Amino acid sequence: MMLELRSVTKSFGALSVITDVTLSVHDGEVVGVLGPNGAGKSTLFNLINGNVRTTSGSIVYEGRDIGRVAPWNRCRMGIGRTFQIPKPFRSLSVFENVLVGAVHGNGRSVSEGRSLAIAALDLAELSHRAETLAGDLGLLDLKRLELAKALAVQPKLLLLDEIAGGLTDAECDTLLNIIGKVHREGATVIWVEHVIHALTRIATRLVVLGEGRIIASGTPDQVLRDRRVLEIYMGEMEL
Repeated sequence: MMLELRSVTKSFGALSVITDVTLSVHDGEVVGVLGPNGAGKSTLFNLINGNVRTTSGSIVYEGRDIGRVAPWNRCRMGIGRTFQIPKPFRSLSVFENVLVGAVHGNGRSVSEGRSLAIAALDLAELSHRAETLAGDLGLLDLKRLELAKALAVQPKLLLLDEIAGGLTDAECDTLLNIIGKVHREGATVIWVEHVIHALTRIATRLVVLGEGRIIASGTPDQVLRDRRVLEIYMGEMEL
């Protein structure tokens, strides 16, 4: 088992954002997470990668309770993450951005980090922009840079946060091909996304969050026919 969330709850004062969520993710899965804005999806990722701590419950990664493990150590254990809004170091080159991920995220020396950065850029199909300033990139290349930075930590578990958002269909296809390669090379993926047609091309299972709770889980076909999902959430998602 790659990851287990056991009765996880996260509250901010009187507001419960995640409530009693139990979820198991097996090695090699691609689990898609759906839900409207405010459903708790980003908080779920913040709990997994350690940006926030659980109020109750436990998070177990590769058999180890990581509830008190710092975010940077979770990263070095193999939990990589992209963010919905890319925030690169705009004055650094694409290569330098990925090198930061390899050295500081992965805990490698600069010489080791260079090799990891080159490999991550190759996998993200961004090597041709290696010397470009990150601030000069368009949206697709920013998304690929965000992915390459996460790949530089050699993730066993990759968390993708709305990485297809804002892209054209052709750009989505480019990104899906890359994510498919990452998965085939052994990464387990949890992917939060609103662009359903992108998500269902790769996801092996879908989970739907509503008001901080899991309201549906199953194969893409099962979940997308679930009456609760159709009635409450599909209107806010891009098919």
